[in-house]
Amino acid sequence: MSATYKADFNLWIKQTAQLLRQHHWQEIDVVHLIEEIEDLGKSERRGIASQLTRLLLHLLKWQYQPQRRLDSWLDSITDTRTQIELTIEDSSSLNKYPTEQLEESYQRARRQVAKQTGIQISVFPEDCPYPLELILDENWLPEANE
Repeated sequence: MSATYKADFNLWIKQTAQLLRQHHWQEIDVVHLIEEIEDLGKSERRGIASQLTRLLLHLLKWQYQPQRRLDSWLDSITDTRTQIELTIEDSSSLNKYPTEQLEESYQRARRQVAKQTGIQISVFPEDCPYPLELILDENWLPEANE
């Protein structure tokens, strides 16, 4: 099974699922199965962190560039909030993960928004100015920073 894992990952998945269904425990490539299960958890967390960064990026643009507001920013804000919500609904153990990731995601968003807008990074607060409850609130947008 280990050779199949390296040569044809999709085939390995199908074979592993079949072995699990048939209770053929001794034939399962346990080492790689454990790696893949751990990676699934990492992927979910990475997805939340990425979505949170994207959300913060667009909230900062919304606040600091009110003259350039686009419907696509609002669409992105709405979609990103939905994606975070759906991920947490599917994996309730990740409920606190946005809180844990907030500052790191904010720092990424802060760097990205400075690059994308040409606004000096020092204009944006060093610490996230928005509480997580508002960030994730589907009815909230930051006020324009005049």
